Amino acid sequence: MGLIRTLYFLKNIYAKKVPDIKKIENIGLLAVKIGQHYALRVDFLDEKVCTELSKLYTHSFKSKSGEDFEKLITSYSGKDYFKNFSYVEKKPFTSASIGQVHNATLKSGEKVVIKVVKEDFKKKFLGDLRRMRILFDLVSIFYRKFKKIFNPMGILKNIEDYTMKELNLLNEASGLIFLKNGYEENKSAYGLYGFSFNKIYRELSNENVLVSEKIDGQTFDELLDLGALPYSKLLNLFYVHSFYVFELGEFHGDIHPGNIILGSDNKIYFVDCGAISRISKRVRDSLFNFFDKLSFYEYEEAAFFLNEMAASKISGENFESFKKDFLELYSDFTDSSVSKISLTKRMMETIKLGINHGMEFDEDIFPIIKSFMYMDGMVLKCRPEAVLMKDVREFIKTLKTLRERGIKPHFITFKGVDNEK
Repeated sequence: MGLIRTLYFLKNIYAKKVPDIKKIENIGLLAVKIGQHYALRVDFLDEKVCTELSKLYTHSFKSKSGEDFEKLITSYSGKDYFKNFSYVEKKPFTSASIGQVHNATLKSGEKVVIKVVKEDFKKKFLGDLRRMRILFDLVSIFYRKFKKIFNPMGILKNIEDYTMKELNLLNEASGLIFLKNGYEENKSAYGLYGFSFNKIYRELSNENVLVSEKIDGQTFDELLDLGALPYSKLLNLFYVHSFYVFELGEFHGDIHPGNIILGSDNKIYFVDCGAISRISKRVRDSLFNFFDKLSFYEYEEAAFFLNEMAASKISGENFESFKKDFLELYSDFTDSSVSKISLTKRMMETIKLGINHGMEFDEDIFPIIKSFMYMDGMVLKCRPEAVLMKDVREFIKTLKTLRERGIKPHFITFKGVDNEK
């Protein structure tokens, strides 16, 4: 990202008008990641800006060809690495800015995919980060509020940590194992069903190369485009994801429809599991109670639990004023379909309302908002007439009943792998 393109990017983000998504995409991956982060920041950006920036979550950065596969594998794993395979497809079936993925067959006959990190990506990404930090420092000199209000350095640090972990493919392996263990250890007690998890070949993997069992199936993204995704599968995904969020407090942090596969065995699979997000017990308990009340249209109680979710709560006349505005905001919500009222949009409005009345929220609420964006978008494409709040009542009731009975999950803690910078 050069100086002129970076300045143009900042103008797109911070201008009051709706940003130009295509131009941000053309600037590069770092610009897209920053835009994705700001899409969640309803606390200081206009709601229309956030809604438009949220479209960046569908960006895939796919390119037509990959780098020299044999050269990459040899540099990462040695020239004898290919002896483990009876067949390797040299041309990637998908390629992105960070890495590329190839079909292969092990000597044992098992079908696998090989994911490999592109050689020059880390160097280029860190170079873009350095240039962006220098520019942010310069902007902060002339516009002092920039650093205080928007916390640009904190955002860049968050993006750097996330992306560097993403560049270490062993984190993806650890994330998948965490999700699998959490599911398997608790599926009986919580009635979890319909999921399966592909095998990771750790002995053939390292931080730059990941070998995993090939999943025969289609992504939710592909099925939604075809109008072929059963709504029941989407609700099943919501229930299992809710279990991770509300009970374990650790969950797949990038649950967009391209990262979910419906296998030919009719089971649901997670992919790209390197991003595991966390939510504190206080926030997840208050958030669960908020959705419990919201799903049954008990709006005064929902307003109370939104305040409980905040790191800095409000009280007295201030809370009463907030509650009055909250009830007005939700006056059209009862029995509304997702095509009429977007849950994502309404949640953005709700968080913004709380902030305007003096509430402050911890950072861990924003990955949850991102999940809402993905889920809301999937329901809108799959069944636009759905009244989502009614449809999720059953599994909210299930989780609530288990809590009341004192059932607690068998906790599995995600342990990632640090990448050297």
